Amino acid sequence: MKYLKVVIEKILELLYPSKCPFCGRIWPGICEKCREDYPAIREPRCMKCGKPISKETEEYCYDCKQTKHYYEFGRSLWVHKKPVSEAIYAFKYKNQRVYGEVFARELAKTYGKLLKQRKVEVIIPIPLHKSRRRERGYNQTEILAEYLGKYTGIEVDCISLARVKRTSPQKCYNNKERKKNIKNAFVLRRKMNVENVVLIDDIYTTGSTIDEAARILKEAGVINVYFLTISVGQGY
Repeated sequence: MKYLKVVIEKILELLYPSKCPFCGRIWPGICEKCREDYPAIREPRCMKCGKPISKETEEYCYDCKQTKHYYEFGRSLWVHKKPVSEAIYAFKYKNQRVYGEVFARELAKTYGKLLKQRKVEVIIPIPLHKSRRRERGYNQTEILAEYLGKYTGIEVDCISLARVKRTSPQKCYNNKERKKNIKNAFVLRRKMNVENVVLIDDIYTTGSTIDEAARILKEAGVINVYFLTISVGQGY
């Protein structure tokens, strides 16, 4: 059975070869040129949300200086601008689910050691409301989380955290409106018997969604909540 699965995967790879999500070149992941042209975020970065900051002497970005967050800290791979933003859009809305494995592999390679250092026990994707999931056909953050679990060996929980409020897209609002929009959007379906959790989402902008999910988890007894995303925005 295992041999048959490998054969099928090889055939599919020949019929539908892997492509770089940034430029479309046939390549198993991010191609060398795109790695050079669009490097991952490096220091200096905000100690809380991980956004790039201009001065090494600064510890926090403007957003995090003004905002109390429920999560401990988080990290992202790239700044949310082209071609990263276009690749995420295709992953999220154009059924390019294969990009999920590419992005998860990059997250595991870049932050897998950090997750182990922080003794993360469970990976939890930010859930979609059931009606939006029906419309889209899948939840891109679940795909990302499942592959991240595969590459890190950390348990993935796509059940416990549920979205019970159908919210409008956060991009339509300013920071204050985002918090109001996402308030009470999540519930826990079952008790969490873990101390350290990492939330997975595709984009981090102001942190309103991550914060609301972290708040619910902490009320349920989780001690430390971290997050990982593919990209991070720049300000409100």
